[in-house]
Amino acid sequence: MVEELPQSLKEKKWQINWDAVSQELKKTSRFMAPMVAVTVFQYLLQVVSVMMVGHLGELALSSVAIATSLTNVTGFSLLTGLVGGMETLCGQAYGAQQYHKLSTYTYTAIISLFLVCIPICVLWCFMDKLLILTGQDHSISVEARKYSLWVIPAIFGGAISKPLTRYLQAQSLIFPMLLSSFAVLCLHLPISWAFIFKLELGNIGAAIAFSISSWLYVLFLASYVKLSSSCEKTRAPFSMEAFLGIRQFFRLAIPSAVMVCLKWWSFEVLALVSGLLPNPKLETSVMSICITISQLHFSIPYGFGAAASTRVSNELGAGNPQKARMAVQVIMFLTVIETLVFNTSLFGSRHVLGKAFSNEKQVVDYIAAMTPFLCLSIVTDSLQIVITGKEGKRKGTRRKILGRQEINELCLCITCIMGSFPLQWLLLRAIQVFTLIIVHLN
Repeated sequence: MVEELPQSLKEKKWQINWDAVSQELKKTSRFMAPMVAVTVFQYLLQVVSVMMVGHLGELALSSVAIATSLTNVTGFSLLTGLVGGMETLCGQAYGAQQYHKLSTYTYTAIISLFLVCIPICVLWCFMDKLLILTGQDHSISVEARKYSLWVIPAIFGGAISKPLTRYLQAQSLIFPMLLSSFAVLCLHLPISWAFIFKLELGNIGAAIAFSISSWLYVLFLASYVKLSSSCEKTRAPFSMEAFLGIRQFFRLAIPSAVMVCLKWWSFEVLALVSGLLPNPKLETSVMSICITISQLHFSIPYGFGAAASTRVSNELGAGNPQKARMAVQVIMFLTVIETLVFNTSLFGSRHVLGKAFSNEKQVVDYIAAMTPFLCLSIVTDSLQIVITGKEGKRKGTRRKILGRQEINELCLCITCIMGSFPLQWLLLRAIQVFTLIIVHLN
């Protein structure tokens, strides 16, 4: 028979646990709050462009929406996934006090991502032909290509800024990232207004402004890494060792990229599929706004996941698995609270939400009708980001936060290939048939 613990020992046990939770909550919040702000500020660069272009008309909004979706699918999502390979390497190296390796891993990541950018840019040069082949509207496809060509500089900027953010993130140097991203956003607003409205460049102006802002972010981060004393112990000169680590980088990066891309593509495919509906300008405009709102919120749990990534990697590198587990539990709790607050606010403002993106009453009413489904999507999306460890990226060891890497990859592949993508196509066909019936009856 198992003897029960005395009441005093039980109380002491609970007191110790709550003390640990309180300490972890403080430690995680100090890192997580600015990290969430950084991810929100970065994504707002694209949101600002969509909002400004949306007031130019349905064609401008739909073409930028299609171009943004395709550039995300074929470019930015791939870079975001691949750079996840740095999180294991940098997090454990910093936790094990092997500081010089952080610079080497950063150089390796930049070189690797630059190599990946070359075929991506070639693909973007033929975006109009690709879109027309998939059945998209001709005028939308032509305008989307113009936008994509001027976004090419931005992807090379991302190939530098994304590794730099992981380099700083591994050291918990979030404040310089916060200042840099906020400064870039403040500059992006007048730059976008000037190029889109003042110079009357429309879609092209939005793309140019986005590219300029992307390189401003690179400039700010690189200047901090070069000049700040906080990076002195991890800063190292470039060496040939960076080329030798490319194979190791891709070995860790490719599984991460698979999971990020599949999850990201399941959203972006909606915008592409909406372009095949009978009223492509309206459908693409509405779907792009819903995706923009969803991904704007996505940046919040993404920041939570970044906090989980750094805390878990550092604690595992230092040999503290219990603290790593505690960090995940605390962040899961915060994710649930944040999701409830955001969804309540979103649903309450559903009738005025669309006015921020468009002056068309039909678009505003359509968005209000879509908001309940958007809220449901946000709930499931937020929880899976943190459960799988921020989009399936490796967090410290071969094992994931709540399972093995291979299990996460298999589940996401099955969900997207056998569930999400076919379901989107079936719903598209159902809507087309329903539309034809209505037209015939009228």
